[in-house]
Amino acid sequence: MSLTAAMFSGVSGLAAQSSAMGMISDNISNANTVGYKGTKAVFSTLVTESATATTYTPGGVIVHPTAQVDKQGLVTASSNSTNMAIAGNGFFVVHTLSDPTQSGGNYLFTRAGTFEPDDEGRLRNAQGYYLQGWEIDASGNIPTNQSDLSALQPVNVSGLTGNAEATSNIGLKINLQKSQTSFGAGYVAGNMANGTTPPHFVRSFQIYDSVGAAHSVTFNFLKTSTAAAPNEWTLEITADTDADGTQDVLSTETVNFNTDGTLDLSSGATTQTNTISIPWAAALGIDSPQVVNLDFGSDDESDGFTSFDGPHELVSSEVNGALFGAFNSVFIDEEGNVIAKFDNGTSRHIYRIPVATFPNPNEMTNKDGNSYDESPESGTFTLREATLGGAGRIISSATEASTVDIAEEFTRMIVTQRSYSAASKIITTADEMLEELIRIKR
Repeated sequence: MSLTAAMFSGVSGLAAQSSAMGMISDNISNANTVGYKGTKAVFSTLVTESATATTYTPGGVIVHPTAQVDKQGLVTASSNSTNMAIAGNGFFVVHTLSDPTQSGGNYLFTRAGTFEPDDEGRLRNAQGYYLQGWEIDASGNIPTNQSDLSALQPVNVSGLTGNAEATSNIGLKINLQKSQTSFGAGYVAGNMANGTTPPHFVRSFQIYDSVGAAHSVTFNFLKTSTAAAPNEWTLEITADTDADGTQDVLSTETVNFNTDGTLDLSSGATTQTNTISIPWAAALGIDSPQVVNLDFGSDDESDGFTSFDGPHELVSSEVNGALFGAFNSVFIDEEGNVIAKFDNGTSRHIYRIPVATFPNPNEMTNKDGNSYDESPESGTFTLREATLGGAGRIISSATEASTVDIAEEFTRMIVTQRSYSAASKIITTADEMLEELIRIKR
């Protein structure tokens, strides 16, 4: 009968509002949980089909917990450089064990980026889950099987002893005095290096070999202009390649200038090479030959070598390379590259953190530790590089705050409380009506 059905409808209302209060309580409890996504109660009716068109049979209500996993939380700054947040779609991939090859663990997905190194340097969050990433090889590449979880490794920021960078580029801006008295024709290659013919202008630059040791490369300039070539200079590049204290000639160049003092490369009078090859002696135990690119400026421009009637002058130099440097810190860019920095100013990419995206993240399965797992309703994950293919960007030294709005939750709590009280009145009122029905018998 309808009175009994009304009581059951009231009971369903009590159960639904109780579940809603449970969701509200969880949301409020996790108001300060990093990466937490609030759950909202969505109600729907339960309908019992009536036997006739003139009767009504109550059904009740049922509640559906609806996760708001795709809702973006506020990104807040952190003093820890390995804390991370995702701005946009996607999740960090984590593993419950420090070694994914061991049995008993599994991969999960989370937005909780409170990652810090453990005692062995592996990044794990406050829940104890280990961040996974693609290891970058010496050529700067990530594994080709990027869609496979087996290609991931725990991100480890320890064990980096140091780094050295060999010099590969030398760029110079030098003015050679136009009015310098010419040595004239007949210069013999090597005489500047052995001291027989002193150069008109000389500058030495420190370069670094494959193990980070410093060496000196010297640029010797001698004006060798003649009536046929009034703006010609000879450049002799030297270095001590075998550590015997004697300068060895690496290259001898002819450099010509236009009448306006700019570098002349197009006439063919300048024999500047684009590289020098330094044949370090085998006894030094370093990579040899060391190829260094040279940049003396552009044709008909004053952005490199010039010959104006001012004093000889080194305007600027750009020489790359660095001495051996010890590991200093870690930086993570928005593409997810984990970059190790060394105290000599160099850096090295060691990992790239993937971002896992889902077709329907709101249907993922909730797991302990503020994490999720895929479900049939969520669809299969896709591992993407950050900022590509719809994946969000990674922000380092930051975390994503909980999406819970306390004011909104308290408002829902009041409404839920009133709805619960109203549902209880259905039961008491139906009970009184049944009591009246029983009294008819008396």
